[in-house]
Amino acid sequence: MLDIYIWFYTGVALTILGAIGTAIGPGVKDPIVRTLNTEIAAVGVSLIFLTYNHTIALLTYIAATTIITMILLRAIVRLEEVGAEL
Repeated sequence: MLDIYIWFYTGVALTILGAIGTAIGPGVKDPIVRTLNTEIAAVGVSLIFLTYNHTIALLTYIAATTIITMILLRAIVRLEEVGAEL
């Protein structure tokens, strides 16, 4: 029973720290660092779902990683097309 609480609270902590790191953390101007911070939050959400069901955790991690990466890469391409400085 203790294992479930460890995974759940570790997931909550990673989700919160990853979200804060993505928004106001160090190096948020660099898109690669922002992507890595977003991945930390995705792993946290997956750990939360891992306490309930392994399949849901795996599908959530794959979907969140794919969607977030596509959105951030599209934003980077748009900024470079406009000529904005990252």
